[in-house]
Amino acid sequence: MSSPPKLQPDSSTQEVLAGLVERVTYHNADTGFCVLRVAARGHRELVTVVGHAATISAGEWITAAGEWVNDRTHGQQFKAGFMRTSAPTSIEGIEKYLSSGMIRGIGPVYAKKMVKGFGEKVFDIIEAEPDRLREVDGIGPIRAQRITAAWAEQKIVREIMVFLHSHGVGTARAVRIYKTYGSDAVQVMTENPYRLARDIRGIGFKTADAIAMKLGIEKTAMVRVRAGISYALTEAMDDGHCGLPTEQLAPLAVELLEVPIELVQTALDLELAGGSVIADTVGDLPCVFLGGLYRAEKAIADRVLRLANGPLPWPSIDPDKALPWVEQKTGLSLAQSQVAAIRLALASKVLVITGGPGVGKTTIVNAILRILAAKGVSMRLCAPTGRAAKRMTEATGFEAKTIHRLLEVDPRSGGFKRNEENPLDCRLLVVDETSMVDVMLMHALLKAVPTDAALLIVGDIDQLPSVGPGQVLADIIASGAVAVVRLTEVFRQAAHSRIITCAHQINRGIIPDLSKPGGDSDFFFVPADDAETAVSRIVELVKTRIPQRFGLDPIRDIQVLSPMSRGGVGARSLNIELQAALNPTGERKVERFGWTFAVGDKVMQIENDYDKEVYNGDIGYIEDLDPDAGELTVGVDGRSVTYGFGELDTLVLAYAATIHKSQGSEYPAVVIPVLTQHYAMLQRNLLYTGVTRGRRLVVLVGQRKAVAIAVRNVSGRRRWSKLREWLSAAPVMGRTEAT
Repeated sequence: MSSPPKLQPDSSTQEVLAGLVERVTYHNADTGFCVLRVAARGHRELVTVVGHAATISAGEWITAAGEWVNDRTHGQQFKAGFMRTSAPTSIEGIEKYLSSGMIRGIGPVYAKKMVKGFGEKVFDIIEAEPDRLREVDGIGPIRAQRITAAWAEQKIVREIMVFLHSHGVGTARAVRIYKTYGSDAVQVMTENPYRLARDIRGIGFKTADAIAMKLGIEKTAMVRVRAGISYALTEAMDDGHCGLPTEQLAPLAVELLEVPIELVQTALDLELAGGSVIADTVGDLPCVFLGGLYRAEKAIADRVLRLANGPLPWPSIDPDKALPWVEQKTGLSLAQSQVAAIRLALASKVLVITGGPGVGKTTIVNAILRILAAKGVSMRLCAPTGRAAKRMTEATGFEAKTIHRLLEVDPRSGGFKRNEENPLDCRLLVVDETSMVDVMLMHALLKAVPTDAALLIVGDIDQLPSVGPGQVLADIIASGAVAVVRLTEVFRQAAHSRIITCAHQINRGIIPDLSKPGGDSDFFFVPADDAETAVSRIVELVKTRIPQRFGLDPIRDIQVLSPMSRGGVGARSLNIELQAALNPTGERKVERFGWTFAVGDKVMQIENDYDKEVYNGDIGYIEDLDPDAGELTVGVDGRSVTYGFGELDTLVLAYAATIHKSQGSEYPAVVIPVLTQHYAMLQRNLLYTGVTRGRRLVVLVGQRKAVAIAVRNVSGRRRWSKLREWLSAAPVMGRTEAT
């Protein structure tokens, strides 16, 4: 085994600290985060060390590289970026270590007895002559066996950590690797370090590649190039694709991996033979798909067609009786387009209702639900986000859940308890905000729909497609395989809102009136010719002008939505400016993963966490922060969720967010920067999605020219998917109706 690296400070502010662990104040076994009290060389008093370790115990010797920080609450601490532990060598340290509870079967009494009997050789005895442990009064064969097994396990952990450290893996990542692979960690990394990118959250191809280079794996090694094929497709997946044309994939892999095209071709052939990627065509164009996405799209098509071709799950309903009844019940007078939509819904096994704001989608869904509920039809309602589900519940009076909650996510596996073997108990499933639902989630949802149930899909086709891969709603509508109601008529009540009229103008390619409105308005344009001016105007609007004029809370009611994450008016930069203006960090704060988090901050979850039941896009507010425990608490939808400091890579500030991340949410007020520096992202569906997030107020800040570019740009990026083709290949008996 290679020897561990010498710890070197990374910069002038860093130093190395070594000493004996007197007490473990806190240790999170999942993340490795720990707070230690250490008798350090050169220090008269105990020092507090904060860092990461897979296992840690009093009595161990630590060597750590890091820097001193002055915490206002807890005083001076040594913040270790890198920490190595080793077994104690002094009699005092050995006794402390053995009595700490680290080795199962040994407490303070037996620790004292063992040290008295064997002295400094106690570890050698445990390892080489375990039978001699029975010389100690009270240690029988069972206890002796437990002690030797626990010691062997600790030794493996220590050796794995030394191996990972020696190959440049930081302690926090090393803990994750050990937690994933256990005693096989060294073997896995030596044979194929690229498995790390596949198996461990937070380790991508680039990190695995850097480790592989340290292990001496050549750039041109086939194990690397094969992993690179999936990496290239995963990069495409981040842009919404389920696959890529072969003519695009090969050059992309060459560019990412910096290897000859011949090697990429060989690796691609091997990956295709292994089934992790699949070759097919979109139209006449040869493409390569990630296996999981390919199979999921195929399963969605099969399931939609099977559902659509089945008999209706309710007896025939006479719309001439049902429609007047529902009008009387709701007190609404239904328009002709709405009547036609409800008639079609009552006769369709699978129906899509699509349209923009103010066109009466909710009224139609409400009417359908009322009629079917009166007939005793069991129903389930769901939406992709917590906010969308809550809105659906408020609008219909029927309980709606997030798709994850409806499917009963299993925190251990990340899979769902509801599936073909354990389907949902309903005769109608209604899915709202379906434009947001990606391929993998739609696949999981449709697996759980009973074959004899009906499916009502509701969404706005003109919004951005899902953040995840695919374009499920667009593909289902375009296929012609199921009945579709497309609503375009804006109703009189909604037509009074400039937000709604401007959104529909944008959608039709008409630049909305950006001049200063007379009288009351809910849609404004604030000119700003450059990024600097735009940022200062946005901060002023959020902090002062909008709260004063509209009585809104600057943190909870106003959301800044940027077309992109990077750049001077990107979400990241705006978050830092808005945090400084709205919540200047007080005494309790923590810096992690490039962000400063403080009590009162608005934050967003950026990946699904099934244990905590928080999902990508959920917004919350930091309620408490405890540096001693290494934890902060976030209030999300009326409940408190606790994060260890080591888990804060799943949170970002959320005073500003990208328009993509805002899908499925509505806010009392939104402020949207629109500048030509966002050129790459200025698309009609992006601006339309942003504008339709505002309920009471929308303010665009920027240049008229940039708004015009966005409104005229309908190109968007083509998403490579196969779903539409599979659905089109076998259209069902049903008509498509546009109203």
